[in-house]
Amino acid sequence: MTITIAPNSAQPLTVNRLGYGTMRLTGPQIWGEPADRPQALEILKAAVASGVNFLDTADYYGDDVTNRLIFEALHPYSTDLVICTKVGATRRPDASWVPFNTPANLRTSIENNLRTLRQEQVQLVHLRLMGNSAVPLEEQLGAMFEMQKEGKIQHVGLSNVSREELETGLRLGEIATVENMYGYAQRTTLREGHGETRGGEEVLALCEQHGIPLIPFFSLIHGLPKSGDKLAELSRQRGVTTAQLNIAWLLHKSPVLLPIPGTSSLAHLRENLAAAAIQLTPEDMAYLG
Repeated sequence: MTITIAPNSAQPLTVNRLGYGTMRLTGPQIWGEPADRPQALEILKAAVASGVNFLDTADYYGDDVTNRLIFEALHPYSTDLVICTKVGATRRPDASWVPFNTPANLRTSIENNLRTLRQEQVQLVHLRLMGNSAVPLEEQLGAMFEMQKEGKIQHVGLSNVSREELETGLRLGEIATVENMYGYAQRTTLREGHGETRGGEEVLALCEQHGIPLIPFFSLIHGLPKSGDKLAELSRQRGVTTAQLNIAWLLHKSPVLLPIPGTSSLAHLRENLAAAAIQLTPEDMAYLG
C-alpha cells in the first residue's frame, strides 16, 4: 500500500502507507537522549530495512535528538526515504513547550533541521500550530511558502489544525499533508489543562476532498480502548494486540490516512509493522464503528 503526497505538484512523493514517528526515541518527556541509544539506532535501521520510507521528526524532539539519530543511523539516505519534520514550537530548559513561530523563528528552525539532518532541502515540513500563539496563521504560513520558493522546503503541511485553519491554509497555498491526533478511541479534539490537541475527525472529510494525506499522531497513546471495547474484543478474536488492530483500523478507515506509530522498542516496532498485513472486512469495520 502506498500513498502520494502532493500528487499534482512538480515533485510528488510516494511512500509506503505505514511510516514511523521518531518522538518516542528520546528520553522522558520527549527530552534528552534515549535510555538505550544503540537500540534507538537499530530501530531506525530496522524500520527502513523493513520497507518504511516515511519518517516523522522535529528539531524540538530531544532537543534535536531524533534528527541526530536519523543522521547517524541512516545517512547517506536512500533515494526513496522521505523525512518529514515539524516547526512552530521549541522547548525551554524545563522541557516545556512554547511557540517558536515568528518568520524569523521558523527560518531558524528550518536551518537547524537542514544542518542536523545534513540535507539541502527538507522534503516535507509541518507547521505545528500552538494554541497560545500571538502570530497570525497567515504570517506563519507566508514565511513557510517563502522558504519553499527559496528551495529550502519541498512541501508544506499543517499540524494540530482545526477545519477552519485548514481551510485558511488551503486559501493561502498548497497544503501537502495534515498531521493531527487520531486513533480508534480518540478521534476528535482533546482538551486538556495545557490546551487543545486537535483531532483528525474534524479535518478528515476535507483531506479526502482535496486528496491530502492525513498523518495521525498519538494513535497508540490516546487511540486505544481501556477495556471491554469492541476493538479489544475483535483483537482477542483475531489473536492480535489492540495496538495492531488500531493501526489496521486506521489503514482501512480512509485511503488518505498515513499512520506513523512510534515506539522505543524493537519488538514493538516489529509488531506495529506486522499490523499492515491485517485484513479487516466491511463487516469488521461496521462492527468497530
